[in-house]
This record gives sequence, structure tokens and C-alpha cells, in this order.
Amino acid sequence: MSVTAARLKRVRLLALPVLVLAMATAMLGGRAAAGSGAAAAGSLPCDLYAAGGTPCVAAHSTTRALYSAYNGRLYQVKRASDGSTRDIGVLGAGGYADAAAQDSFCAGTSCLITVIYDQSGRGNHLTQAPPGGFSGPAEGGYDNLAEASAAPVTVGGHKAYGVFIAPGTGYRNNHTNGIATGDQPEGMYAILDGTHYNGGCCFDYGNAETSSRDTGNGHMETVYFGNIKVWGYGTGNGPWVMADLENGLFSGVNRGYNANDPSVSHRFLTAVVKGGPNHWAIRAGNAQSGGLSTYYDGPRPNVSGYHPMHKEGAIILGIGGDNSNSSAGTFYEGVMTSGYPSDATENAVQANIDAAGYAPSTLAGAPTVGSRVSLRATTACCTNDYLRHNSSDSNAAIAAISSSSSSADKAAATWIVRPGLGDASCVSFESADKPGQYLRHYDFRLRVDTLDGSALSQQDATFCPQASHNGQGISLRSANYPSDFVRHYDYGVYIAGHGGSHDWDNTTAWADDTSWVVTSPWA
Repeated sequence: MSVTAARLKRVRLLALPVLVLAMATAMLGGRAAAGSGAAAAGSLPCDLYAAGGTPCVAAHSTTRALYSAYNGRLYQVKRASDGSTRDIGVLGAGGYADAAAQDSFCAGTSCLITVIYDQSGRGNHLTQAPPGGFSGPAEGGYDNLAEASAAPVTVGGHKAYGVFIAPGTGYRNNHTNGIATGDQPEGMYAILDGTHYNGGCCFDYGNAETSSRDTGNGHMETVYFGNIKVWGYGTGNGPWVMADLENGLFSGVNRGYNANDPSVSHRFLTAVVKGGPNHWAIRAGNAQSGGLSTYYDGPRPNVSGYHPMHKEGAIILGIGGDNSNSSAGTFYEGVMTSGYPSDATENAVQANIDAAGYAPSTLAGAPTVGSRVSLRATTACCTNDYLRHNSSDSNAAIAAISSSSSSADKAAATWIVRPGLGDASCVSFESADKPGQYLRHYDFRLRVDTLDGSALSQQDATFCPQASHNGQGISLRSANYPSDFVRHYDYGVYIAGHGGSHDWDNTTAWADDTSWVVTSPWA
């Protein structure tokens, strides 16, 4: 045993009584916060990691504080209507996000999450990911930013919002402080929506290249979640928690299949990856109840380049190390540590996560997959008008529909709700009278179309319901243009931002024009 190893072991033994005490308060921390918005001292994840001798060097969350003494900023939102920004903080020290501040600031418009602040004090904030080996869809090749209200939840009974990553969305920090480099040990966890994923590369959170480019095997170490099988996979059809170590998603010691990595789909998922010199592990569990299971704990992959590791210390969220950005997922909180956390520390963190009380938020009036619906406009001019496709061409429009309308007109205003073709957590609308044709945007105009099977066409035909902008019904966000929503304008239908270069981005009546009531089908 080396001198260094002996010293590390002695420190952890001395910290054990503190950790046991912290574990006892971990369960109480979440419960105290549920009533007061503040956590018991020493009970939150980064308090527990510090007690275990592996302090947080990055701590990101849009839902709650991750230190019991933290009383600062969680994230920043930018308002589409005027471009102004607001920091969203916590309700009190160690408490939950002040979602009401976001709701008030973003009322009647849309907002994007521009910064996810680091609570560790090291300034490891996450911002819009720049172009790298792959370019993003936003201006200058940057990735998109997440729509701020796209992932509502409750935590400890308090309303909060997660970070909804659609393909093309990503966050990054290439200039960090204190993040592991080379073969230095580290740990990380992320709380994710275990039902929101895809097979794109790569929905990651953790340590990546500082150049935004693939610089070789072993230059990354992140939590990965999804069902891609190109590099590695586990049992079943996925999704799996794996480690992205660059040029390989690993589920165990072997490249490719490893039998001990199961498919997991908890609505709220705790995903853990940790690594040190020739040793790493994957752990995961239900973030609402129960403990963590260990899916792998052993030596580095038996492939050249991963022992020793060559970590570079950037932080990514929702993308791969080279800015590959075709993945989907939802992030609520996560940390990175200095040093290799013990299982006991992680178990204490999991106990706090369970106690925090994550729960889904139900969207009233949302369309149900498999149902037939019609979509009624809510603007004062047009409350008898419904979204339909034209008879003379394939374009979508709004038009008055009533009991005396023709059967053809009623059918043209009726839609079958399908799982989102480009994101199963959202929806697509199949035309009731044109089977196999879907509502999609093309050059911003909506129309019905037979899709060609491409990823682009499927994204164009996918819309994500969320709370309406005017308090009536719902609004439908474009899956691949996070700040654009389905809007009627001059009786045509478009995806439109709140202000922009197109006529249909006009700010007048935007909140009303982007709000739709889901009704019984006309046909």
C-alpha cells in the first residue's frame, strides 16, 4: 500500500462518524425543506460529500440548493419579449428554487435557461455550448438553450423546473476550476428523467475535453443516459446508465455488451459514475425511493487508452465531448467531486435525494397519446377557429368549424395524438383524414406531410405541450426550435418566436396566438 493510499484511508476513517451523523440527518433534511423551504444543516448532497472527504467542486441544479447553507443563484433565464435576464435563486438557505419568480418574469412570453450556476463557489457555471467537432443549430454554430418552463416538477411540494434537453441543445464550461484532470480521482451524480431519452449521441453530464473536440480515448469521464448501442450497452433494450470515456460508452470492463448493466426507467433516476487510477464504477437508483445499486465496480476498460486516464476537466451537459448534440434528456441536479467518493457517502446522498421529494407535475388540458382531438384558438378574434389543414394545399390554417360544417371540414380539423416521432416525451399529430401524414413545420410554416423517415422530418413533426402563455389551454413548443411555439398569424399557422425577423414573430397578441385549447374531436 502506498503512503498516499494510507493517508486517504485514514482521513476517511476519521470522517466516518461525521458521515454517519450526516446520514441520519439526510432523511430529515428533505422533510424539513418541504415545510419551510430550508434544509437541516449538513444534510444536503454537497454537505454529505464534504463529510465523506470528497467535496463538491461543481454543483448544478435548477430545482434546489445542494448545500444546506447555500442561499444564492441557481440559474438565469432570458426573456424572449425584450431580451432581459433574471437570476432565479432559492426560497431560503438550503431550500428549493423560487419558481414563482420565473413564472412572474416569463409571464406572457417564453424564456430560455442561459446559465446554470455552480453552487460550489468555484465558478464552474454552465452556459451555451460552443461549436466543436460538431456545430450546433444556433447562431455561430452554438447549441440551443433549453426552454425554461419545459420540464416542470415538484420537489418537496414546491414547484420547480428541470433542464429539458432536446436534440441540438447543450451546455458547457471549458475553463473550469478544480475539476479532475489526467488520472485524478473524481465522482459525479445526476438526477435525470428516466423516461426522457433517445439513441442520439450523447446525453452526458461530467468531465470532457477543453477543446470541444475528440482528443482520444480516456479524455472524458461522464454520466451517460440513453439507449444508443453503437459503443456499449447492457441488458434489455435500454435505456442504460453508462460512462462516456470518449470513443466509448462503457457499461463495464468490456467494450460493447456487459450483462450487469440493466435497463432502467425510473421517472426520477439517480445516475452515478466515479473513477480513479485503474478503478471506476457505475451506480444508479430510483431518485424517489430506495438505495443505489452497483452495476459495475472494477478496473478500467480492457481497451488501450483508458489506463491511465487523460481527463481534461471541462464540464458538459446534454452533449458529447466533441459537441455531438443529437441526444435528448432532462436534468434536475448533479455534482462533481474531488476524490473518489465511498459507497457510504453516495448512499447518504441517495437518502437525501429520496427525502427531497421529487414528483412529476401534471399539465392540465394536455392531449393524451392515442386520442383524437381538435385544437381551438384562444385569441379573442378567433375563439370559434380550429387548427386544420387546407383542402386546396397542404398548409395548416385556422378556420371556423361548427356543428353545421361539412364532414370534410370537420375531418380536416381533427388530429390523432401520437408519441412524438422525434422525442417520445412530446407528441406528434397525425391527420385524421390523411392517414400517415403529420403536422410538421417546413420553413417555419405548418403543413401536413408524409415524412421521409429522416431525423429532421421527425423533429419537425414533434411538439412539446407545456403551460399556455395566456392561461388558456396549452402551448405547443417546437421540438427542434426551443424558443418557437405553434402560432396562428393572419390565419396561417407557423412556429414563431416572441419577436424576431419574420412577420409571424410579431409580438402583438403572441401569448394569445400561441395558446390552444384541446377539445373533443370534430370527426
